[in-house]
Amino acid sequence: MKNVLQWRFLPSQKVMLIFLLVLSASFVLQASSHREAPLIANDPLADNTDLYAFRSPDNPNTITIIANYIPGELPFGGPNYFTFGENIRYEIHIDNDLSTPGDDIIYRFTFQQVNEDPSTFFNIRLGKQNLKTTFTMERSINGGMSFQTLISNGIVPPNNIGPRSIEGGTGLGATNYESLIQAAIATTSNGEKVFCGPVDDPFYVDLGGIFDLGDSPRQTSKIRDGLAKYNVHSIAIQIPISILQKDGKNVDQAANILDGDFVIGIWASASRRAIRTLNTDGTAPDDMGDWVQVSRLGMPLTNEAVIPVGFKDRWNFETPYQDLSNLNVYGNFFYNPELALYMDDSQFGGAVPAFAGLRIQSKSLGSFDFRNGKDGLFGLKGNPALAGTALDDAVFGTLLLPAAASPRAVDLWPIFHTGVPNLAPYQLATGKNGNPLAAGKPFINNFLPNGGDMLRLNMAVPVTPRNDPNFSPLGIVQAAVLGLTNSTYAGNTDIQFIPNMDGFPNGRRLEDDVTRIELQAVAGVALAAIGLWYDDYVPGSTPSPVTNLLVNVLQYSTGVEANDATFRSEFPYVAAPWRGTETGQ
Repeated sequence: MKNVLQWRFLPSQKVMLIFLLVLSASFVLQASSHREAPLIANDPLADNTDLYAFRSPDNPNTITIIANYIPGELPFGGPNYFTFGENIRYEIHIDNDLSTPGDDIIYRFTFQQVNEDPSTFFNIRLGKQNLKTTFTMERSINGGMSFQTLISNGIVPPNNIGPRSIEGGTGLGATNYESLIQAAIATTSNGEKVFCGPVDDPFYVDLGGIFDLGDSPRQTSKIRDGLAKYNVHSIAIQIPISILQKDGKNVDQAANILDGDFVIGIWASASRRAIRTLNTDGTAPDDMGDWVQVSRLGMPLTNEAVIPVGFKDRWNFETPYQDLSNLNVYGNFFYNPELALYMDDSQFGGAVPAFAGLRIQSKSLGSFDFRNGKDGLFGLKGNPALAGTALDDAVFGTLLLPAAASPRAVDLWPIFHTGVPNLAPYQLATGKNGNPLAAGKPFINNFLPNGGDMLRLNMAVPVTPRNDPNFSPLGIVQAAVLGLTNSTYAGNTDIQFIPNMDGFPNGRRLEDDVTRIELQAVAGVALAAIGLWYDDYVPGSTPSPVTNLLVNVLQYSTGVEANDATFRSEFPYVAAPWRGTETGQ
């Protein structure tokens, strides 16, 4: 793919800025999180920041999907506050059927703006807004071949500028900002509920520490949530499960709480026109040509912390459905992730003291080495012990156990690219009697190997109430801990709801600490959960697999463990945006 910027003066004295995007079949688009790639960092209005998908805690017959855009919005960022961009297609894509290629459902949002009072430099004055923004919501149920308009002229609340602008008589005269949020929530004739507008950024992470060569938790300076008191713009949709399920079934028709027919894959994107003409008279640019995807987001932190900088832009211009055909380009970033080098004392582990508690199995059960460049479980290839498991070539072994020197193809790669099946060995070590390849206690099934990097969610899994004492931002990691140690769950191998089975990476809840979970996953916590224990567990001589190395990984924390604002208990769940006159860093 080649990007050419061409400037020239035309007879009409227009300056042409032409983005010639030559797309080839070898490109895959994927973006993940805040300012993750060089090109999209220069286009914040089209930049995906985060994607969430979870079964609605107060309305469990629905799924809530939240796609956020525009990173690092200062609440006091006037006079030109951020809002959704015109001439951008913001889309939420859903794959629900293994038998059909590509997207099955697409929700498309486009935004329109008007200056209601061009005579002032204020954003809000005397009941008028600059820019007043509305949205159009469309839906396709045939993979994007046609769209139906569901909402026209939907309301986008203004930015939460301050009390004089929002509540004051010389401003909007609103009762309060909350009234603007509630007035902006719309419902379609199909029963989807939707909100588009500014909100508190729900992602929490010490960005300064993480990108200072992995200094998280910081060793010598104060830990800081790098996104605290910043806003983003959200597109939030609450959708009946019967709309998302491939056969139109309600969730009470699921065969069990891990029914594979209720798995969906979700990703979000933004697209722009290929050609932009800048006018010398100061009027808005003219956009024309084909729509070109410029941003994508599925799993959090993929493009930020897995894809090397030299591949990030290319990654951003492809779709998840191209990922499998591009394994020769991208596969090794997951099979042998860079982060794993800093959790390995034979490589660069000593250079990143913050990761001292994160160490990958090098001799699990005495023989299996999952460090970069090692073989992991590949030495079992063709072994009769794999028969009938997910690693059998007659099942999914060609995907999950593809080659030597690809140790994390068995765990990290499926977490990001296919989801995890409810088959041995991907079951808890409970009931396996020391054999990780044996059947154990089921705790996840979000397997949908249609494409690549997406959030995958099994909609049949029940909700963990947010006030449940077992609710945890560690998601599936905490579900595994309970399934292995709590007698309520560890005494059998039945399919049984364990709190937090509805958490990341089975979808993503707003509360989930995805940075911590993903670093623990790189350190091999998923391998340990299924019985591939850490090196200090010695079969036959160590009485319990809960060893010091396992405890170190489970206790690891970046130091930022919760959002700076309280989430709502009802749709749209995200917190109100920070007010420009009341926040500080």
